[in-house]
Amino acid sequence: MPALPVPRFDQFYRHAELTRLLQDYANAAPHLVQLSSLGLSTEGRDIWLLTLTNTATGADTDKPAFWVDGNIHAAELTASTACLYWLHQLLARYDTDAQVRQLLDTRVVYMVPRLNPDGAELALADKPRHIRSGTRPYPFNEEPVEGLTVEDVDGDGRVLQMRVPDPHGSYKKHEADPRLMVAREPGEFGGEYYRLIPEGTLKNYDGLNITANPDREGLDFNRNFPAYWRQEFEQVGAGPYPTSEPEVRAMVHFITHHPNIGAAVSFHTHSGVILRPMGLQSDDDMTPEDLWMYKRLSDIGAKLTGYPAISIWHDFKYHPKQVITGTQDWIYEHLGALFWTVEIWAPNKEAGITDYKWIDWYREHPVEDDLKLLKWSDEHCGGQAHVNWYPYRHPQLGMVELGGWDKMNFWRNPPPALREREAARFPGWLMQLALSLPKLELLRTEVRALGTDTWRVRFAVGNAGYLPSYVSKRALERKTARGTVFTIHLPAGVTLVSGKEREVGAHLEGHAPKSSQQAFLPTRELTGDRAVVEWVVNGARGTRIALTATADRAGSVHTEVTLD
Repeated sequence: MPALPVPRFDQFYRHAELTRLLQDYANAAPHLVQLSSLGLSTEGRDIWLLTLTNTATGADTDKPAFWVDGNIHAAELTASTACLYWLHQLLARYDTDAQVRQLLDTRVVYMVPRLNPDGAELALADKPRHIRSGTRPYPFNEEPVEGLTVEDVDGDGRVLQMRVPDPHGSYKKHEADPRLMVAREPGEFGGEYYRLIPEGTLKNYDGLNITANPDREGLDFNRNFPAYWRQEFEQVGAGPYPTSEPEVRAMVHFITHHPNIGAAVSFHTHSGVILRPMGLQSDDDMTPEDLWMYKRLSDIGAKLTGYPAISIWHDFKYHPKQVITGTQDWIYEHLGALFWTVEIWAPNKEAGITDYKWIDWYREHPVEDDLKLLKWSDEHCGGQAHVNWYPYRHPQLGMVELGGWDKMNFWRNPPPALREREAARFPGWLMQLALSLPKLELLRTEVRALGTDTWRVRFAVGNAGYLPSYVSKRALERKTARGTVFTIHLPAGVTLVSGKEREVGAHLEGHAPKSSQQAFLPTRELTGDRAVVEWVVNGARGTRIALTATADRAGSVHTEVTLD
C-alpha cells in the first residue's frame, strides 16, 4: 500500500495541487477514504468530497454521518487547512488510535475541504483579488466604468492600503510610532492628516471624487442557502434565488440525499470563536432541549479548542439591527441536524488583547490595542503583518504610499508558522461530536414456533449513541426524521400472518441523561433507547429471512433469522 502523503500545513494549495494531494490520500488508503466530486463550480472545477469510513464494516449510507466543510469564502483559506489536518490525523492514526478506529468503523465523515474552488483560486493568484465567494459577476455583469477597484496594484501579491496626504483626511500618524495611523479626534485641526484608501486602480478619476466599487463578483455563498433566504436589498450577496449557485446547490443536494447526516461543522476565518445557532432568534425562542444540548456540546468545544463558544444571535452580529442567515439556519433550523460555524484565528488575541467583544472590536477599540498588534507584527511576524509605508507612483493618483495591515495573510488567515497550530485545535472536538451521533445496533432476534410452519419473529434494536436517533427536537418539529423503520424481506414461499412488511416504530433516545440525578422529576422512560417489532409468518422450517432496521440519522442494521 502506498504511504500517506505528508501535506504542508504552512502553505495553501491551489486547485491542481489540492487535487493531487487528495488523490494521493485516496490511493494510499482506499479502504478508508473514497474521493468523488460533489459537483462542478461555476468555472468547471471539481468540488472534492472525501468519504471517510472503513468500508469493511459497512457502506457509508448505513452509518451515522458527520459533515465538515471549509473555504466557502474565497480568502478564508485556513478553513481548508483545518479540514486537511483532520483528514491526515484520521488516516495516519487509524491503526494506532482506538478512538479514530471506533469513529471510522462505526460512522462516516463527509468532508469537503474547499467548497469554493473558484474563489480560492483567485485569492491565491499571483495578482490576488480578495472577493467574498464565487467568481460569477453578480448582481450585474458589467465592468465598472468609474471608481476604485480594490486589487494588488504593484504586483507584490498583497492588497494593502494607500496613504494620501489630505487636510480633510480622517487619520493621522501616531505620535509614538508614525507607522500606525490613528483616528483624528473630534474637533481636531491644524495637524498633518491623511486619507486612507484601499489599494486599487481608478477609472475615470476626476481628480477629486473617489468611490470604492463593490466587488464585481458580489456573491456570498453563505447567504444562498434555502433557509430564510432574502433578496439582495435585505441580505447582500444572496444570489437571484436560493441555491442559484452550483457550489451551494451541490452541497444542498448531497446533504438532502444523505439523511444519515446528523451533525456538521463549517470552517471559516476569522475571530477565534465557535458559533452556534440560532441566527434569526434568541436563545429564549429556541427549543429548550436543543439549547441545552447545544450548550453542552459547545462547552466541550470551548474546552478542547480554547475558542469561546457563543450564540450568533446574541454575540455575533455585524450590526445590532441586522440578522444574518446561512448554512447554520438551513442545516439546523430546516433539517434539525446540529451545526456549528468555526471562525479560525484571532490576531487581536494573539497580540495579547483579551478584553474585547467579537464584532464590536472591529468597529471601535482603543489605540493601545493597535500598538499591541504592531508590536506583535514586529516581534512575531517579521514586521509583515503591518507593512511599513513605502512610496509608489500610482497610475491615477500620482505619488502615494502603500502599506498598513496585510489583512489577507495575517488577519483573515494566520501567518504560515501558526496555521498548523490553529488547525490542531479541532480534531479532538470533531471526534467527540461525531462519536456522539446516534448509532443503531442489533440487540436481539428471536424465532418461536407457534404451530406447523407458523412462526413468531421478533427483532429488537437499540441506540448506542449519546444523541437520540432524531438528533434534535427541531427535527421532530420539522418532521425531517422518521422513527425506526423495520422491514422484513419475505423470500418465496413465506407469507405474513400478522404484521406489515414495513413497520415505522418509535424514535430512540440516546444515553445522554435528560437531567441530573438530583432532578425534581425523575425520568419516566428508562429504556427509551430500545425498540422491538414482531411478525407472525408462515413458511417452511430452515427458511432464512432477512431483516432490516433503519433510523435515518442512526444508520442501519441488517441481519438474518432462520425459521427453526
